Amino acid sequence: MSDPTARKSAGLLELAERAARGDTAATGALLKALAPQMIRTVHALLGPTHADADDVVQQAMIALVQALPQFRGECSPQHYASRIVARMVVSNKRRSNFRNDRRDDETDVDAVQSGATSQHDAFAAERRRELVRELMTHLPEEQAETFAMRVGLGFSLPEVAAATGVPLNTVRSRVRLAKEALRKRIDADPAMLEMLGGDA
Repeated sequence: MSDPTARKSAGLLELAERAARGDTAATGALLKALAPQMIRTVHALLGPTHADADDVVQQAMIALVQALPQFRGECSPQHYASRIVARMVVSNKRRSNFRNDRRDDETDVDAVQSGATSQHDAFAAERRRELVRELMTHLPEEQAETFAMRVGLGFSLPEVAAATGVPLNTVRSRVRLAKEALRKRIDADPAMLEMLGGDA
């Protein structure tokens, strides 16, 4: 096997299989290998400055270790880990909304307004991402998880199907239903529509 990416994937798959059988050294090595990607995934889905990001990463790592015995190698360990991260992020957002304990993890508006246009654009883009994250908390969990993997992480439909263990048509249906629900919610709120650029 000469392709470095294929070698890495095969190595991770072997580690995951050993870890699933209770090999603690393999578990440690797998977590070390997957941690950077899991951190990036949390930041992509939750926001890079969110106060709960570190906690969600830890929860996702614990959940990954607990879920390894169910790992059957039907998708890559990276996709399996991303699915678990997506589930933890959705869970975290739901808990935050339930507690009505939202933290201000946004850039300082005054500092941005005094900066260059590019800073203003970056702020507006981050606000839109945060709004979409917030809207996702109102979706059923399976739709939110699927939507996060497809849109937030850029997985292909077959990759989402493999990672979640559901048929491709189910993934398509969940993404379609999620988009429809988000569109209805956005259309019902003119301020939201304006924040998303008027063509969400």
